[in-house]
Amino acid sequence: MVCLMLLALGSRAQVKDKLAYPDLRSTMWYRNVLIYNLEISVFKDSDGDGRGDIKGLVSKLDYLKSIGVDVIWLAPYFPSPGEDDGYDVADFYGIEPALGDHGLFNELVEQVKYRGMRLIIDLVINHTSDRHPWFRASSSSTDSPYRNWYIWREERPKDWNKGMVFPGVQEGVWSLDSTTKQYYYHRFYEFQPDLNFSHQEVTLEIQRIISFWLRQNIDGFRIDAVPFVIELPDSPPDKPELDFDFLYKLRQLTVRKNPEAVILGEANVPPEENTDYFGEKSQGLLMMFNFYVNQHLFFALATGDTRTLTKALQDTRDIPETAQWAHFLRNHDEIDLGRLTEQQRRQVYDRFGPDTSMQLYDRGIRRRLAPMLGDPDLIRLAYSVLFSLPGTPVIRYGEEIGMGDDLTLKERLSVRTPMQWDTSYQAGFSTGDSLWRPVISDGNYDYRQVNVEQQLKDTLSLLHHIGRLTSLRKTLPQIGEHNYEILEGLENGILGIRYRSLVVFHNFCDCPKQVRLKEPMTVSLVLGKEKGNEERVRVQTIDLQPYDYRWYRVE
Repeated sequence: MVCLMLLALGSRAQVKDKLAYPDLRSTMWYRNVLIYNLEISVFKDSDGDGRGDIKGLVSKLDYLKSIGVDVIWLAPYFPSPGEDDGYDVADFYGIEPALGDHGLFNELVEQVKYRGMRLIIDLVINHTSDRHPWFRASSSSTDSPYRNWYIWREERPKDWNKGMVFPGVQEGVWSLDSTTKQYYYHRFYEFQPDLNFSHQEVTLEIQRIISFWLRQNIDGFRIDAVPFVIELPDSPPDKPELDFDFLYKLRQLTVRKNPEAVILGEANVPPEENTDYFGEKSQGLLMMFNFYVNQHLFFALATGDTRTLTKALQDTRDIPETAQWAHFLRNHDEIDLGRLTEQQRRQVYDRFGPDTSMQLYDRGIRRRLAPMLGDPDLIRLAYSVLFSLPGTPVIRYGEEIGMGDDLTLKERLSVRTPMQWDTSYQAGFSTGDSLWRPVISDGNYDYRQVNVEQQLKDTLSLLHHIGRLTSLRKTLPQIGEHNYEILEGLENGILGIRYRSLVVFHNFCDCPKQVRLKEPMTVSLVLGKEKGNEERVRVQTIDLQPYDYRWYRVE
């Protein structure tokens, strides 16, 4: 078996300053890492009960290390009714019994650290499950001491059906409680009532939750739904007022407990709001997903038109010195195209999600990358783009082997099927007959055709392609810095980015293109779609084949 041998990160500087906002410039480890997102329930089952567990994850840590993963980001693993795949939390301090316990979690953290990796977890604090003890107490009586932990109204507000996160599935954001006959607020599903962060006892409890998990030696949090967490009660749901001070206090608490911990925010916001979330003095989110670039990247992949992608990269360029973008192709949700124009969104739908069963919430596509893009050359181009963008790359479990989707599953569950390890029974995920979620067992993405074991043996596989990109990315720390130039004057369809001694070109078109530089450059090829001359050459024009990519070192 051919293993991907990739360099681990070197030693990391230790922060000595224990003040609330330490100088992060000497320990910005998050700038040059690969973040890998996974769900324990569908990653690896160790006991044959059909559901993944912590022991199963620990057994696959060597695999993650071998493909160059530096940071594991865990989806929610807390006790939950499971109505929203764990994002309906019933206990922020516990662990879902089917997955393990605190002893096993501590063993996971220890084994992750032993391999030189880091671990961050989902912090889902905008809402709880309606079965959480807090909400049960809150809804038991209008005089309950927990009443103000949630947002209640005697009458249903006039804008009760505005601001829904899941249009087409939700009916509104206010629902009637059968016990007290009052209405409670929920941005998400009816069974996920929003917490009231204007109530001091709630904010103190969230601080205790953050402190508790940091004491478990994790390395930070991915905060779910940041704009909704910080919206103020009584403000219009379609244009809410936001309390950024609350966000800054969460950051302050986190770095006070662990100066190297990161806060990675999920905030799909327009460029003009980025500064508020990062903080003018870097006192806000340390990292944030760049949804704006992601949406224009998919438009470019669908159409071959790179003009809006180039503009999106320019529009999101100016961020604080210690802040960092997290770039991604696919995540655990739908591809959100809500910030494209109606015409642009229709073009992406026509190419990547033409059937209404592939579309979701009037804004997105619920497919994995490989079946959506289809063409292997376009898929490889997409990953080359991801690893060359100015920021930190994030990939989703199974994307490294090009897993498919199951559109028979509800909403976003289509992209949350079990990991496909080999050709054995149940894809090597489990020995059980009844699974938490079915493996993909037919079609082009059947686990017998798409799995880790086969791709490890095939040096031309997508897994090896991503391994090469990961290895290369670790030798080019300048990509994780803020000193870059989006090259202008290139033919439409070509994206060019210059990082000091590196220049990267991508041809998004299914036809040949030519790069014409303003001035000649002396370059040597580092990586390309096809092997080329790696010797130093003087060039002013570069011919690119369809879906071609070229990484050059510049003299």
